[in-house]
Amino acid sequence: MANDEHRITGFLGLTPVVKNLVIINILFFFATIALLSSSRGQLDLNEYLALYYPGSDKFKWWQIITYMFMHANFSHIFFNMFALWMFGNILEQVWGSKRFFTYYMVTGIGAAVVHIAVMYYQFHSLDGQIQEYMVAPNPVDFANLLNKNFKGIYNPEWFDQFVGTWSITPDSPILKQESLNSLSHLVTTKMNIPTIGASGAVFGVLLAYGLIFPNSLIYIYFLLPIKAKWFVLIYAALEFWFGVSGAGDNVAHFAHLGGMIFGYLLLLYWHKKEHRYY
Repeated sequence: MANDEHRITGFLGLTPVVKNLVIINILFFFATIALLSSSRGQLDLNEYLALYYPGSDKFKWWQIITYMFMHANFSHIFFNMFALWMFGNILEQVWGSKRFFTYYMVTGIGAAVVHIAVMYYQFHSLDGQIQEYMVAPNPVDFANLLNKNFKGIYNPEWFDQFVGTWSITPDSPILKQESLNSLSHLVTTKMNIPTIGASGAVFGVLLAYGLIFPNSLIYIYFLLPIKAKWFVLIYAALEFWFGVSGAGDNVAHFAHLGGMIFGYLLLLYWHKKEHRYY
């Protein structure tokens, strides 16, 4: 039986921390919409609260926290909050509100840290590729560089026209310089892509649920039952595959894995400290 600290409340049967997290996320979501559509001038909260790469001029330290309360659209926030309600409620009843809140924030921040680390590796690798390209700029290497690193960022029509024109006059110094200018612009654009969503923390919550209740059944699409431990393993494997393969689906897969990694490390720390999970 749950004690008074984490007793289920009457608001949709939500425990206190889960309830407040859901409310805060919803408030941020509708505030973003309202400010964007304001007749007094548009204000995009994502410019200040989403997570940007530290190399971007838009990066601020508080974004490693605030990004997890921002969402792109209704389906994004709905599925995150649904998962938080489904798995977070139970964990908060078992752990208590203080421990659950600590876990949620650590996994959310941890997801941001891992995401930034992966981006650092990607930009470091990209910088090496660009330095190599600058030795002898040519349309073939330029096309390969963009296709490998900037899919979904550049305008395909511009790309086809530029590469086609340059292929006719590959020694043109003007086009070589234009390619370098374009690369600089694309790197800046890539750095300015924001990351938002509670998914990293939610994946941490999912991991904890799978470890503590490994044999409980989760119904995929409310029909297909699968044990929680297998659900977590399959989901983690898919996230790793999509992240490594570069699916190009505009999803921060390594941030999701980061939430799981930091969640596991925190659970391991608590286990070693107290010799049992709570």
